[in-house]
Formats: sequence, C-alpha cells, structure tokens
Amino acid sequence: MVEAFMLIQTEVGRAEVVAKQLAGLAGVLSAEYVTGPYDVVARIGAGTLDELKATVVPSVQKVAGITRTLTCPVAGAAQS
Repeated sequence: MVEAFMLIQTEVGRAEVVAKQLAGLAGVLSAEYVTGPYDVVARIGAGTLDELKATVVPSVQKVAGITRTLTCPVAGAAQS
C-alpha cells in the first residue's frame, strides 16, 4: 500500500467540517483538523501511487471548503 499525508488549507471556519467529510471518503485513513499554516492533515492510501494520484487525491480536492492541498507521499516506515 502507498500512503501519503495531505496538508490542506480550508476556507475560514471550515476545518472541522472538512475533516469530518474527509474521514468518510474511500482512501482516507485519517483526517484531523489542526492549527498552524494548514487547517487539516489527512493520511491517505491506495494500492499503487498511480491509483492514489488518479482517485484518492482528486476525491479529496473536490470536498467543498478546501482551497489548497499539498500531497506528501510517505517515503518509508519508521521503526520503533
């Protein structure tokens, strides 16, 4: 499985609503609203990078209230 973090900016006052909407989408593993330069951080995943780019990312970007996204693919898993 290929995973990525999406850093998301939303319209003012929409972060909580956007995070809740994202949590219900296929391919979204988690979505949290945060403080700082981004309003929501989502962890997304798919079987391949092509599938992630072709299906999951566009479905996230279509959610009302999102103004900008930055997708950061996970390079490797940290060992504990």
